[in-house]
Amino acid sequence: MKNSPITAIVISAAVALFAAACGGQATNESKPPAENGSQPSNVRTSADVVKVTSAQDISSGEFSIPISIQPGYHVNANPATFDYLIATEVTIDKSDGLTFDKPVYPAAEKRKFQFAEQPLAVYEGNIQVKVPFQAAPNAAKGKRSLAVHVRVQACDEEKCFPPDTLQSTRVIDLK
Repeated sequence: MKNSPITAIVISAAVALFAAACGGQATNESKPPAENGSQPSNVRTSADVVKVTSAQDISSGEFSIPISIQPGYHVNANPATFDYLIATEVTIDKSDGLTFDKPVYPAAEKRKFQFAEQPLAVYEGNIQVKVPFQAAPNAAKGKRSLAVHVRVQACDEEKCFPPDTLQSTRVIDLK
């Protein structure tokens, strides 16, 4: 078969359609990083850019949950600006002899984004959520692990990613 310009165009179009069908899923993997080069190009969910970092053992009446948000991303503050936004939320599983007070969230930054008509209350960078607690007088002494859950929804300047609940543990040493 003789190669003609029309054959080349048809083959090129077929290859382009095949490549789009195979690799054109609804992810942003093929997008280049942001201008500052700090954003990963394979973000699929909030857990890809938000982490609960480790902390030391706790023995007093309050502990911190350090949260790290990669540059170029933010999460909604608690409380969120609007009811329909997913606020950052820390919960702790129950533990015999311990009572947890409401988490104390850091002050939010107000930022204007192109997808919102008014500035939103957000967290960026490294933050800490404080969790006050009390031990009952008859609580068993010794170390115990606490399951910590941090619900977040990360967004960049243009869109938000599916929310995630990040899992972590903290160790309390009751003396």
